[in-house]
Amino acid sequence: MIEIAEYLPPNHSVLWDMVQQCGVSKVVGTMDLDSPNGAEAPWSYTSLLRAKNAYADHSFELVVLESRPPLDKAKLGLPGRDEEITIVCELIRNLGLLGIEVWCYEWMPVMNWMRTSTTIRSRGGALVTGYDHSQMTKAPLTEYGEVSEEQLWDNLRYFLERVIPVAEAAGVKLAMHPDDPPLSPIRGLARIMRSVENFERLLELVPSPMNGIALCQGNFTLMTDDLPAVIRKFADKIFFVHMRDVAGVAEKFQETFHDAGKTDMVACMRAYRDIGFDGVLRPDHVPTMAGDDNENAGYSAIGRLFAIGYLKGIREAVYAEGRQP
Repeated sequence: MIEIAEYLPPNHSVLWDMVQQCGVSKVVGTMDLDSPNGAEAPWSYTSLLRAKNAYADHSFELVVLESRPPLDKAKLGLPGRDEEITIVCELIRNLGLLGIEVWCYEWMPVMNWMRTSTTIRSRGGALVTGYDHSQMTKAPLTEYGEVSEEQLWDNLRYFLERVIPVAEAAGVKLAMHPDDPPLSPIRGLARIMRSVENFERLLELVPSPMNGIALCQGNFTLMTDDLPAVIRKFADKIFFVHMRDVAGVAEKFQETFHDAGKTDMVACMRAYRDIGFDGVLRPDHVPTMAGDDNENAGYSAIGRLFAIGYLKGIREAVYAEGRQP
Protein backbone atom coordinates (compact mmCIF):
# COMPACT_ATOMS: atom_id res chain seq x y z
CA MET A 1 0.00 0.00 0.00
CA ILE A 2 1.18 3.51 -0.78
CA GLU A 3 2.39 5.28 2.36
CA ILE A 4 1.87 8.92 3.30
CA ALA A 5 4.94 10.88 4.33
CA GLU A 6 5.49 14.50 5.27
CA TYR A 7 8.18 17.00 4.37
CA LEU A 8 9.99 18.03 7.56
CA PRO A 9 13.31 19.84 8.06
CA PRO A 10 15.61 17.92 10.45
CA ASN A 11 14.96 20.23 13.41
CA HIS A 12 12.22 19.17 15.79
CA SER A 13 9.16 21.41 15.97
CA VAL A 14 5.56 21.08 17.08
CA LEU A 15 4.68 20.21 13.48
CA TRP A 16 6.60 16.95 13.90
CA ASP A 17 4.31 16.06 16.80
CA MET A 18 1.12 17.05 14.96
CA VAL A 19 2.09 15.06 11.87
CA GLN A 20 2.84 12.02 13.98
CA GLN A 21 -0.46 12.44 15.81
CA CYS A 22 -2.11 12.21 12.38
CA GLY A 23 -0.56 8.76 11.94
CA VAL A 24 2.39 9.64 9.67
CA SER A 25 5.70 7.94 10.40
CA LYS A 26 7.61 8.43 7.13
CA VAL A 27 9.62 11.58 6.44
CA VAL A 28 10.79 13.36 3.33
CA GLY A 29 13.84 15.14 4.67
CA THR A 30 16.23 17.94 3.79
CA MET A 31 19.87 18.87 4.22
CA ASP A 32 20.92 21.95 6.14
CA LEU A 33 22.43 23.96 3.30
CA ASP A 34 22.86 27.05 5.50
CA SER A 35 25.35 25.54 7.91
CA PRO A 36 28.09 27.98 9.03
CA ASN A 37 31.42 28.26 7.23
CA GLY A 38 33.85 25.57 8.24
CA ALA A 39 31.10 23.19 9.29
CA GLU A 40 30.92 19.71 7.88
CA ALA A 41 29.30 19.56 4.44
CA PRO A 42 25.56 18.82 4.69
CA TRP A 43 25.94 16.00 2.13
CA SER A 44 28.65 14.24 4.16
CA TYR A 45 27.96 10.85 5.68
CA THR A 46 28.01 12.10 9.27
CA SER A 47 25.75 15.10 8.57
CA LEU A 48 23.20 12.89 6.86
CA LEU A 49 23.54 10.31 9.65
CA ARG A 50 22.72 12.95 12.26
CA ALA A 51 19.68 14.05 10.25
CA LYS A 52 18.48 10.46 9.89
CA ASN A 53 18.97 9.87 13.63
CA ALA A 54 17.17 13.12 14.52
CA TYR A 55 14.10 11.78 12.75
CA ALA A 56 14.53 8.29 14.18
CA ASP A 57 14.78 9.66 17.72
CA HIS A 58 11.22 10.90 17.24
CA SER A 59 10.06 7.61 15.67
CA PHE A 60 10.18 8.83 12.05
CA GLU A 61 11.84 6.96 9.18
CA LEU A 62 13.70 9.08 6.62
CA VAL A 63 12.83 7.56 3.23
CA VAL A 64 13.38 10.36 0.67
CA LEU A 65 15.84 13.25 0.55
CA GLU A 66 14.33 16.26 -1.19
CA SER A 67 17.05 18.88 -1.20
CA ARG A 68 20.01 19.41 -3.47
CA PRO A 69 23.53 20.79 -3.33
CA PRO A 70 24.10 23.75 -5.71
CA LEU A 71 23.59 22.56 -9.32
CA ASP A 72 23.30 25.66 -11.51
CA LYS A 73 26.74 25.21 -13.05
CA ALA A 74 25.85 21.65 -13.97
CA LYS A 75 22.50 22.69 -15.41
CA LEU A 76 24.01 25.53 -17.43
CA GLY A 77 27.20 23.74 -18.46
CA LEU A 78 29.44 26.33 -16.80
CA PRO A 79 33.00 25.96 -15.51
CA GLY A 80 32.82 24.24 -12.15
CA ARG A 81 30.08 21.80 -13.14
CA ASP A 82 32.35 18.78 -12.61
CA GLU A 83 32.95 19.88 -9.03
CA GLU A 84 29.18 20.15 -8.47
CA ILE A 85 28.65 16.70 -9.98
CA THR A 86 31.38 15.26 -7.73
CA ILE A 87 29.45 16.54 -4.72
CA VAL A 88 26.24 14.96 -6.01
CA CYS A 89 28.07 11.64 -6.40
CA GLU A 90 29.27 11.90 -2.79
CA LEU A 91 25.73 12.65 -1.65
CA ILE A 92 24.33 9.63 -3.51
CA ARG A 93 26.98 7.27 -2.13
CA ASN A 94 26.21 8.44 1.39
CA LEU A 95 22.47 8.06 0.90
CA GLY A 96 23.11 4.48 -0.21
CA LEU A 97 25.26 3.76 2.83
CA LEU A 98 22.47 5.08 5.07
CA GLY A 99 19.70 3.13 3.33
CA ILE A 100 17.90 6.25 2.04
CA GLU A 101 16.70 4.94 -1.30
CA VAL A 102 15.27 7.98 -3.12
CA TRP A 103 16.81 11.35 -3.99
CA CYS A 104 14.39 13.91 -5.46
CA TYR A 105 16.13 16.43 -7.72
CA GLU A 106 15.11 18.90 -10.44
CA TRP A 107 16.53 20.57 -13.56
CA MET A 108 15.24 24.14 -13.28
CA PRO A 109 18.18 26.51 -13.82
CA VAL A 110 18.62 29.49 -11.47
CA MET A 111 14.93 29.73 -10.50
CA ASN A 112 13.13 26.90 -8.73
CA TRP A 113 9.34 26.77 -8.36
CA MET A 114 7.87 30.16 -9.18
CA ARG A 115 4.72 32.04 -8.22
CA THR A 116 3.53 35.56 -9.02
CA SER A 117 1.27 35.67 -5.94
CA THR A 118 1.24 34.00 -2.54
CA THR A 119 -1.88 35.75 -1.23
CA ILE A 120 -4.78 34.67 -3.47
CA ARG A 121 -7.96 34.25 -1.43
CA SER A 122 -9.46 30.78 -1.73
CA ARG A 123 -12.23 28.87 0.05
CA GLY A 124 -13.22 30.51 3.31
CA GLY A 125 -10.52 33.14 2.92
CA ALA A 126 -7.63 30.66 2.95
CA LEU A 127 -4.55 31.98 1.12
CA VAL A 128 -3.06 30.08 -1.83
CA THR A 129 -0.25 30.66 -4.29
CA GLY A 130 -0.70 31.24 -8.01
CA TYR A 131 1.13 31.95 -11.24
CA ASP A 132 0.21 34.29 -14.10
CA HIS A 133 2.62 34.04 -17.01
CA SER A 134 1.36 37.28 -18.57
CA GLN A 135 2.87 39.10 -15.60
CA MET A 136 6.28 37.55 -16.28
CA THR A 137 6.62 38.30 -19.99
CA LYS A 138 8.26 41.69 -19.30
CA ALA A 139 10.58 40.40 -16.62
CA PRO A 140 14.25 40.97 -17.51
CA LEU A 141 16.61 38.19 -18.47
CA THR A 142 18.74 36.76 -15.70
CA GLU A 143 22.49 37.30 -15.66
CA TYR A 144 22.82 34.10 -17.71
CA GLY A 145 20.98 35.52 -20.72
CA GLU A 146 19.13 33.12 -23.01
CA VAL A 147 19.59 29.39 -22.51
CA SER A 148 18.08 26.94 -25.00
CA GLU A 149 16.28 23.70 -24.32
CA GLU A 150 18.91 21.69 -26.20
CA GLN A 151 21.61 23.17 -23.97
CA LEU A 152 19.70 21.91 -20.94
CA TRP A 153 19.22 18.48 -22.53
CA ASP A 154 22.93 18.23 -23.36
CA ASN A 155 23.88 19.23 -19.83
CA LEU A 156 21.38 16.81 -18.33
CA ARG A 157 22.84 13.95 -20.38
CA TYR A 158 26.35 14.92 -19.24
CA PHE A 159 25.12 14.93 -15.62
CA LEU A 160 23.26 11.63 -15.79
CA GLU A 161 26.04 9.78 -17.58
CA ARG A 162 28.27 10.52 -14.59
CA VAL A 163 25.73 10.20 -11.80
CA ILE A 164 23.64 7.18 -12.86
CA PRO A 165 26.50 4.62 -12.49
CA VAL A 166 27.07 5.92 -8.95
CA ALA A 167 23.34 5.64 -8.18
CA GLU A 168 23.25 2.08 -9.54
CA ALA A 169 26.18 1.07 -7.34
CA ALA A 170 24.63 2.78 -4.29
CA GLY A 171 21.09 1.50 -4.88
CA VAL A 172 19.65 5.04 -4.84
CA LYS A 173 16.78 6.00 -7.14
CA LEU A 174 16.92 9.42 -8.82
CA ALA A 175 13.45 10.97 -8.96
CA MET A 176 13.23 13.95 -11.32
CA HIS A 177 10.76 16.62 -10.24
CA PRO A 178 8.90 18.47 -13.03
CA ASP A 179 9.32 22.16 -13.78
CA ASP A 180 6.98 24.37 -11.80
CA PRO A 181 5.30 25.94 -13.67
CA PRO A 182 5.73 23.60 -16.67
CA LEU A 183 6.49 26.42 -19.12
CA SER A 184 9.48 27.38 -21.26
CA PRO A 185 11.23 29.77 -21.40
CA ILE A 186 10.92 31.93 -18.31
CA ARG A 187 13.14 35.05 -18.23
CA GLY A 188 15.13 33.60 -21.11
CA LEU A 189 15.87 30.31 -19.37
CA ALA A 190 14.54 27.15 -20.98
CA ARG A 191 12.81 24.58 -18.78
CA ILE A 192 12.68 21.05 -20.15
CA MET A 193 10.87 18.89 -17.60
CA ARG A 194 7.51 20.32 -18.60
CA SER A 195 5.64 17.67 -20.62
CA VAL A 196 4.81 13.97 -20.57
CA GLU A 197 6.82 13.56 -23.78
CA ASN A 198 9.86 15.19 -22.21
CA PHE A 199 9.70 12.83 -19.27
CA GLU A 200 9.71 9.96 -21.74
CA ARG A 201 12.83 11.52 -23.25
CA LEU A 202 14.40 11.74 -19.78
CA LEU A 203 13.91 8.02 -19.21
CA GLU A 204 15.44 7.22 -22.60
CA LEU A 205 18.32 9.68 -22.22
CA VAL A 206 20.34 7.40 -19.92
CA PRO A 207 18.28 4.22 -19.44
CA SER A 208 18.64 2.76 -15.96
CA PRO A 209 16.53 1.23 -13.19
CA MET A 210 17.63 4.25 -11.13
CA ASN A 211 16.45 6.90 -13.60
CA GLY A 212 12.87 7.83 -12.72
CA ILE A 213 10.23 10.36 -11.79
CA ALA A 214 8.97 12.36 -8.84
CA LEU A 215 5.38 12.63 -10.01
CA CYS A 216 4.24 15.99 -8.72
CA GLN A 217 0.55 15.95 -9.53
CA GLY A 218 0.16 19.70 -9.40
CA ASN A 219 2.49 20.00 -12.38
CA PHE A 220 1.54 16.86 -14.27
CA THR A 221 -2.15 17.77 -14.20
CA LEU A 222 -1.16 20.94 -16.11
CA MET A 223 0.54 18.73 -18.73
CA THR A 224 -2.28 16.25 -19.39
CA ASP A 225 -6.06 15.88 -19.34
CA ASP A 226 -5.77 12.27 -18.12
CA LEU A 227 -3.44 12.09 -15.16
CA PRO A 228 -4.49 8.56 -14.07
CA ALA A 229 -3.48 7.29 -17.55
CA VAL A 230 -0.07 8.99 -17.19
CA ILE A 231 0.40 7.34 -13.79
CA ARG A 232 -0.31 3.96 -15.38
CA LYS A 233 1.95 4.80 -18.31
CA PHE A 234 5.01 5.50 -16.19
CA ALA A 235 4.17 2.82 -13.58
CA ASP A 236 7.42 1.44 -12.15
CA LYS A 237 9.33 4.59 -13.13
CA ILE A 238 7.45 6.58 -10.48
CA PHE A 239 9.71 6.63 -7.42
CA PHE A 240 8.02 9.35 -5.36
CA VAL A 241 4.74 11.30 -5.45
CA HIS A 242 3.69 14.84 -4.56
CA MET A 243 -0.07 15.01 -4.18
CA ARG A 244 -1.42 18.53 -4.63
CA ASP A 245 -3.89 20.21 -6.93
CA VAL A 246 -4.49 23.35 -8.97
CA ALA A 247 -7.21 25.16 -10.90
CA GLY A 248 -6.46 26.69 -14.30
CA VAL A 249 -3.85 26.07 -16.98
CA ALA A 250 -0.06 26.23 -17.03
CA GLU A 251 -0.07 29.88 -18.12
CA LYS A 252 -2.40 30.91 -15.31
CA PHE A 253 -3.27 28.76 -12.33
CA GLN A 254 -3.74 28.84 -8.60
CA GLU A 255 -3.26 26.12 -6.06
CA THR A 256 -6.23 24.64 -4.24
CA PHE A 257 -7.25 22.53 -1.33
CA HIS A 258 -6.67 18.85 -2.11
CA ASP A 259 -10.42 18.32 -2.52
CA ALA A 260 -11.11 21.37 -4.70
CA GLY A 261 -8.89 21.27 -7.79
CA LYS A 262 -9.11 19.94 -11.32
CA THR A 263 -7.67 16.50 -10.55
CA ASP A 264 -9.71 13.39 -9.76
CA MET A 265 -7.71 12.45 -6.68
CA VAL A 266 -9.63 9.22 -6.14
CA ALA A 267 -8.92 8.08 -9.72
CA CYS A 268 -5.24 8.89 -9.20
CA MET A 269 -5.14 6.90 -5.97
CA ARG A 270 -6.72 3.98 -7.83
CA ALA A 271 -4.01 4.26 -10.47
CA TYR A 272 -1.26 4.06 -7.84
CA ARG A 273 -3.00 1.04 -6.34
CA ASP A 274 -3.32 -0.63 -9.74
CA ILE A 275 0.36 -0.19 -10.67
CA GLY A 276 1.42 -1.56 -7.28
CA PHE A 277 3.19 1.63 -6.25
CA ASP A 278 4.78 0.94 -2.87
CA GLY A 279 6.71 4.17 -2.33
CA VAL A 280 5.57 7.27 -0.49
CA LEU A 281 3.48 10.26 -1.37
CA ARG A 282 3.48 13.52 0.46
CA PRO A 283 0.93 16.32 0.44
CA ASP A 284 2.39 19.46 -1.06
CA HIS A 285 1.68 23.21 -1.33
CA VAL A 286 -1.28 23.53 0.98
CA PRO A 287 -3.46 26.59 1.58
CA THR A 288 -2.73 28.79 4.57
CA MET A 289 -5.81 28.42 6.78
CA ALA A 290 -7.24 30.63 9.51
CA GLY A 291 -5.09 30.56 12.63
CA ASP A 292 -1.86 29.94 10.72
CA ASP A 293 0.62 32.39 9.19
CA ASN A 294 1.62 32.74 5.54
CA GLU A 295 5.33 33.25 6.13
CA ASN A 296 6.22 30.02 4.32
CA ALA A 297 3.46 30.08 1.72
CA GLY A 298 2.35 26.62 0.66
CA TYR A 299 3.71 24.93 3.78
CA SER A 300 1.55 26.09 6.68
CA ALA A 301 0.87 23.59 9.43
CA ILE A 302 -2.93 23.46 9.58
CA GLY A 303 -3.30 23.03 5.83
CA ARG A 304 -0.96 20.06 5.96
CA LEU A 305 -3.05 18.37 8.63
CA PHE A 306 -6.18 18.79 6.49
CA ALA A 307 -4.32 17.30 3.51
CA ILE A 308 -3.03 14.32 5.48
CA GLY A 309 -6.54 13.50 6.72
CA TYR A 310 -8.05 13.85 3.25
CA LEU A 311 -5.41 11.66 1.61
CA LYS A 312 -5.64 9.03 4.34
CA GLY A 313 -9.38 8.87 3.80
CA ILE A 314 -9.28 8.34 0.05
CA ARG A 315 -6.39 5.90 0.39
CA GLU A 316 -8.29 3.72 2.84
CA ALA A 317 -11.40 3.78 0.66
CA VAL A 318 -9.53 2.96 -2.56
CA TYR A 319 -7.47 0.12 -1.12
CA ALA A 320 -10.52 -1.35 0.65
CA GLU A 321 -12.34 -1.22 -2.68
CA GLY A 322 -9.47 -3.15 -4.26
CA ARG A 323 -9.76 -5.94 -1.69
CA GLN A 324 -13.41 -6.62 -2.44
CA PRO A 325 -14.15 -9.86 -4.37
